[in-house]
Amino acid sequence: MNRRDFSALLPLLAAASALAPTAQAQAAPAHLDKLSSGLYPPNPPKAPPTAPRISRSYLLGLLPDNIRLEAHQTHLAPGAPPEPVNHHKHTEIWFMREGQATLTAAGKTVILNPGDMALCVAGDDHTITNASQTEPASYFVVTVGPPE
Repeated sequence: MNRRDFSALLPLLAAASALAPTAQAQAAPAHLDKLSSGLYPPNPPKAPPTAPRISRSYLLGLLPDNIRLEAHQTHLAPGAPPEPVNHHKHTEIWFMREGQATLTAAGKTVILNPGDMALCVAGDDHTITNASQTEPASYFVVTVGPPE
């Protein structure tokens, strides 16, 4: 993710406090650390290099006012099975890096190409899959919302 991609997130992060209860209404969960400014290199993937879906986590923790922030990168092999349909209390933002992915969110299906950004607001059902049977796809995900 480059600085331009990240700067596109700033308005969403600034508005995120509206998605979460106030700090007085909810204490910070003990299992999430407070985040601080700085570098967050990716963690090693948990799946073997031959797995159809490989994710690398960058960070997971709490911003001020107990806003949960998580970031990861996912690589999908050609023909990888779709992610199960899911929904969360947090909002997810996808930045397509390479290949093409099919994203279905809130009943609408779109194709994501390199450089595209997509948003799935909290509570919407969604799934994502590699749109190609021959080429890999990879994307960054940033999530923001209540501590869960």
